Amino acid sequence: MAEVVTGEHGVRGTPRRGLGAPPRRGISVKDHAPYGWAPLAVLFLVGLVDRIEHNLLSGLLPYIQAEWGISDTVAGSIPAASALAAAVVTLPAGYLADRYSRTRIIAVVVFCWGLATLGSGLATGFAVFYAMRVFLAAAESIDNPASGSLIADYYPPVTRAKAYGLVRLTTYLGGFGTALGGVLGKAFGDWRTAFMIMAIPGVLTALLVWWLREPSRGFLDRVVARGSEEPVPVPGPSAPRSAEVAGVAERLSDRLRFGSQFREVLRIPTLTVVSVGLMLLTLGLAGIHFWLPTLMVRKFGVDTAAAGSLAGLITVAGVVGGTLVGAWLGRRVHGTRKGGRLLVGGVGITLGSLVQGLAIAMDSLTVFVVLLLLSAFLSATAIPNMTASLADVVAAASRGLGFAVLQLLLAAGSAFGPLAVGIASDRSGSLVTAMYVLIVPMVLGGLLSLSARGFFERDAARVLESARAEPGA
Repeated sequence: MAEVVTGEHGVRGTPRRGLGAPPRRGISVKDHAPYGWAPLAVLFLVGLVDRIEHNLLSGLLPYIQAEWGISDTVAGSIPAASALAAAVVTLPAGYLADRYSRTRIIAVVVFCWGLATLGSGLATGFAVFYAMRVFLAAAESIDNPASGSLIADYYPPVTRAKAYGLVRLTTYLGGFGTALGGVLGKAFGDWRTAFMIMAIPGVLTALLVWWLREPSRGFLDRVVARGSEEPVPVPGPSAPRSAEVAGVAERLSDRLRFGSQFREVLRIPTLTVVSVGLMLLTLGLAGIHFWLPTLMVRKFGVDTAAAGSLAGLITVAGVVGGTLVGAWLGRRVHGTRKGGRLLVGGVGITLGSLVQGLAIAMDSLTVFVVLLLLSAFLSATAIPNMTASLADVVAAASRGLGFAVLQLLLAAGSAFGPLAVGIASDRSGSLVTAMYVLIVPMVLGGLLSLSARGFFERDAARVLESARAEPGA
């Protein structure tokens, strides 16, 4: 009789089939999606629900300001406080992602999103509403390191740009949340209804993630590093780490390993340079896009609901096209040009930032919209390439923490962008002038990302060399 060990993976010896189950024949270097595309679809849905719930606030902001009479500075402080709360939990989230079941972490977190979104709609005062938005942002940051680590274990380097591109695309598809907020706010005449409705998808998505199979950590890297053309059997599931009985000495050792692991991750030049570059980009994007519907209302006299819908649809259309083209370009230049993916992403960010600055200066709504669409398209070419590049330069055992470092810096950018625009707007009396403050950091972010090309090949080679030396493939 086969050994029976129950846990997050079911029963050892008779592993259950299901979403993300590995092929029974094993995995070879020729397999581009050995676990199938179902895991990608589930993680895409997680990201989409996350961003829609997050961006509801932008589309409903004029209604909320009207009800509670809050200033632009106070309104801008909501995403700032939310991002700071997210930053606090990001590194612990990376620690958890490298040591516990990533699928379980994501499922619990998504369920908490639903509760926070429901609480936003039920809030009877601004203080409670504020607290719910901060709680939601903190919960959202916990799943990112786990999701980033999972994708690298589901998909090999040849298809990682596509996988990361589609999942990271949801960051911008959250523009649907802005549009949905404006539409639901007008349809029901009550901004609270939009939040309460969006609590339902969060709970349903959590149930779906709960049934997603956990892949073997680092196994694909070993297969790729050794060039195994014959299928290699996938290691059987092990009992979850959380179920082990650890003594005081082991827990102390674990804490020390975390400190060493964190320092090691920070020594990866590609990771640190690209993360700082993306932080600067996020500073600008978060600040400008948060206020974009409000700018349309004030500058062009667009109806509140229409402004939210238009801003969301511009983002969605531009980013979908840019991500698909970026993934195609990245695959063509990867391995043929030095840091090819970073070249595509860095150029896209730099040009997209410059075009966005030009769009803000336009007095014609039509030209304004066309330039914003082009800006979103150009910037989105970086989505699949930057994230895949980071996954390639961080070893499997530390990818959760590596993506946590990225998320920490992105949270810092998100924290101050909307607040900076709000403060500058109140002091200058012009929302347009306030937005220009953030264009320079965005361009600088693109140039920094380009500079990381000098480190990428060496950092990626180290990861494969380390995987080649590990047992078990």
